[in-house]
Amino acid sequence: MVRKVLFHPLADADLEAIYNFIANDSPPRAIAFVRRIKTFSASLATMSERGRNREDLAEGVRTIVFERRVIVAYRLTDNSIVILRIFYAGQNIDDAEWPSE
Repeated sequence: MVRKVLFHPLADADLEAIYNFIANDSPPRAIAFVRRIKTFSASLATMSERGRNREDLAEGVRTIVFERRVIVAYRLTDNSIVILRIFYAGQNIDDAEWPSE
């Protein structure tokens, strides 16, 4: 089943923070990296259950690692995949704010 991939506002804010952090050294590299994260996230439209179930974080949360330094957290719905949060370079996922259903 192919689902539509949506980004929660918290995930958008995470992407902006990642961009700003990397852009301090290289704006072009920051743009390229954020684009790769978005492309990877969009690939969850197929085989969306490949991520690890992380009910310990919040209800229905799954996580998947991207390029060994990014964790994409998402939730499946009937018709979509909602990217909830995007964690970069060792951010503390356990203490993060999580959106409710």
